[in-house]
Amino acid sequence: MKTAGWRSALIYGCAIALCQPLAACGSADAPVPSTKDTADTKTAAAIPADAPLIIAFGDSLYAGYQLGPKEGLAPQLQAALVKDGIVARVQNAGVSGDTTAAGRQRLTYVLDLAKAKPSLVVLGLGGNDMLRGIDAGQTRANLDAMLAELKKREIPVLLTGMVAAPNLGADYARKFNAIYPELAAKYDASLYPFILDNVVGKPDLMLGDHIHPNAKGVKIVVDGLAPLVEDALPDAQ
Repeated sequence: MKTAGWRSALIYGCAIALCQPLAACGSADAPVPSTKDTADTKTAAAIPADAPLIIAFGDSLYAGYQLGPKEGLAPQLQAALVKDGIVARVQNAGVSGDTTAAGRQRLTYVLDLAKAKPSLVVLGLGGNDMLRGIDAGQTRANLDAMLAELKKREIPVLLTGMVAAPNLGADYARKFNAIYPELAAKYDASLYPFILDNVVGKPDLMLGDHIHPNAKGVKIVVDGLAPLVEDALPDAQ
C-alpha cells in the first residue's frame, strides 16, 4: 500500500475505534432506501444471461448499507465495467454484520446456488471480526478456508483488505493487518489492500457513522477496484 493508503487506513482505524460500541458493520439495521439514486439505469440494462458472473462476497461494505438499489458496490461495479466495455454481471452477496466465520459458513451455499460458475469472486470480510476483537488467528483461518474453497473450484479471487483499529493494540494490528497480503500471496489472489482507501476521512464520501461510504464514496471504491477486477477477470468481453 502506498503512503497515502496507509494514511487512509490510519484515519479509518481511528474512526472505527471511536465507533466500536456499534459492535458490527450495520448488523442491526436494515438498508434504508436512498432518495438520491443517481446510477445510470441504461448501464444496468441488457446484460446477457450468459455474461461472466462476478460475485461480490462480503459484509455491509459490500451489501450497500443504507444505500439505494443502484448505489452499492455491486451495481456500481457492474456499471463501471460496462462503461469500460466489459460485459459482466455482478451479484451482490454482501451481508451486513457478517464475520469471517459467518462468511465461511455461507460461501459454499452461495457458490452452489449461483446460476453459473463465477468467473471471479471479490472477497471482503474481516471488518466485523476486528470490531468485535475476534482473535486474528481465527480471522486468518476463516479467510484461508474460503480462499482454499475458491481455489479448489478454480475460481479467481480479488481480495479486499481491512485494517485494525489502533486501540486494539500493536500486537493485534500486526497480526490482523498481515492477513490480507499474506493470504493473497499464498493463493495468488489479486489484492486491493484497503477497501476504503481515498474515502475515509472525507465527510462528503461517508455516511454519518464515519464507517460506511455513501454512494459517492462507493464510486471512489469502485474506481479503485474496477481495473483490478478487469485484470483478474479471465473471460472479460
